[in-house]
Amino acid sequence: MIYPKEFSDLVESFELLPGVGNKSAERFVYAIDNLSEEEVSNFSDNLKKFKKNIRKCTLCGHYSSNDICDICFDSSRDKSTICVVEDSKSVITFEKSGNYKGLYHVLGGLISPIDDRNPEDINISGLFNNRLNENVKEVIIALAPSIEGETTSLYLQKLLLNKKIKVSRLSYGLPIGSDIEYLDPITLTKAIDDRKFIS
Repeated sequence: MIYPKEFSDLVESFELLPGVGNKSAERFVYAIDNLSEEEVSNFSDNLKKFKKNIRKCTLCGHYSSNDICDICFDSSRDKSTICVVEDSKSVITFEKSGNYKGLYHVLGGLISPIDDRNPEDINISGLFNNRLNENVKEVIIALAPSIEGETTSLYLQKLLLNKKIKVSRLSYGLPIGSDIEYLDPITLTKAIDDRKFIS
């Protein structure tokens, strides 16, 4: 079937999203066709506003519409604990579990020599320059149990060795190769509660 150019262009736009193949993209276009003009306009405006206004928190690297995100700005958070995660998806997953009440640090990726991603390519320096202070008593390394996650965890452990801070990791009950974002709240809560201190 030959689609009009506008249809095909929109399919190609949806295919830019991770996990969206041609058939899913076509379904999205059919769904868009069933929306009202106002709904499509709001959808388009929300995309533009997100791209224009969302930035990285200057302290932790999480999504924010201001220089400092709501979590870092929240005075009720436990400032003695920093949970180091790969990305903002992990922060959102932890927040949905409702169990963790400390602060975060978002690395923005993992060390991966095969992908030519080295320690200086992710936000490790921000952890040491912006996050670690006299109030911090524990750093929880909460990275996926993958080769890249293990490499990054070991690198962080080495850097934290000489700091007077407890270092812990999520318990090893997590499935190997799994992403934090796909864990259910009970598994994630258990992984935090059963975290292992490594220094």
